[in-house]
Amino acid sequence: MSKPRELHDRYFRLAKAEGYLARSAYKLKQIQQRYRVLRRGDWVLDLGCAPGSWMQVAGEIVGDSGLVVGIDLLPAKLAPTDRIAVLQGDAFGVPPADLLSLLPEPQARFNAVTSDMAPNTVGIGDDLRSASLCRRVLGLLPSVLAEGGRLTMKIFEGAEYPNVLNEARSMFTYCKGYRPDATREISREMFIVAEGFHAPTGAGRRGPAGPPALAAGWGSGGTSSTVQPVVAPIGPAPASDGAKPVSKDALVESRRTIEPRPRTEKKARAKAASSARGKPAATKRPAKKKPAPKRASARRGGTGRPGATRP
Repeated sequence: MSKPRELHDRYFRLAKAEGYLARSAYKLKQIQQRYRVLRRGDWVLDLGCAPGSWMQVAGEIVGDSGLVVGIDLLPAKLAPTDRIAVLQGDAFGVPPADLLSLLPEPQARFNAVTSDMAPNTVGIGDDLRSASLCRRVLGLLPSVLAEGGRLTMKIFEGAEYPNVLNEARSMFTYCKGYRPDATREISREMFIVAEGFHAPTGAGRRGPAGPPALAAGWGSGGTSSTVQPVVAPIGPAPASDGAKPVSKDALVESRRTIEPRPRTEKKARAKAASSARGKPAATKRPAKKKPAPKRASARRGGTGRPGATRP
């Protein structure tokens, strides 16, 4: 039986005591302690920022010379400051140029992207929806992340987790999965930590001379535009090229109509003939085992050698 979820655990009480908006702040703290994903003076884009605990931690790390921009569909509980900007909207519906316009330098890009986004869990297919969100984050990176930039992204363990991890590896020089100690024991959360982003040709630390055009499927309007999440299908994929999907009954019937091999057909005819005569089909008798040779024993009073007698 699985262990029941403890709501007010040690990290929950610690977050209340230290003034963090959620216990998830310690997940980012532990990731930072091990991998140093954020650095002083960084410009950070936090996707799925509500309630704001990751922005709190990021703001402490980047300091007064850095900047944190957070965006979420839900309102954040963290009040914006001179170094923390909070937006409410769809991160994939807002044009990347609008996000980059918040940076203090023109034609600049973010040094790091963090994502604590998760789908609304329903118990079935949650890992697939989480993988779809992560793929959308990876698709957004070429438009907002500078060359050599870093990524910290949450994903649910499941069938697609290794594939998403490999896709992230193809975009970074270093990429690894990590599970911080602050993650609940019953949770399936993992975090993809990556560094050394391969930006488009001509990009520098602060990015190229302007973001590329928004890719198809990521929305084309402002914050009011809505983009439906890409949910990986559950079950068999639909047939392509206009072909009708093959039903299970048709597949079974097609297997029955396959012509048997000659030897199989011959045995089938012999079995059918035996059944018609009311006799069981002839079967090959197992070979008789040859009895083991008897060991010769010495006669009583002999020399102990087989066949030996007294003179």
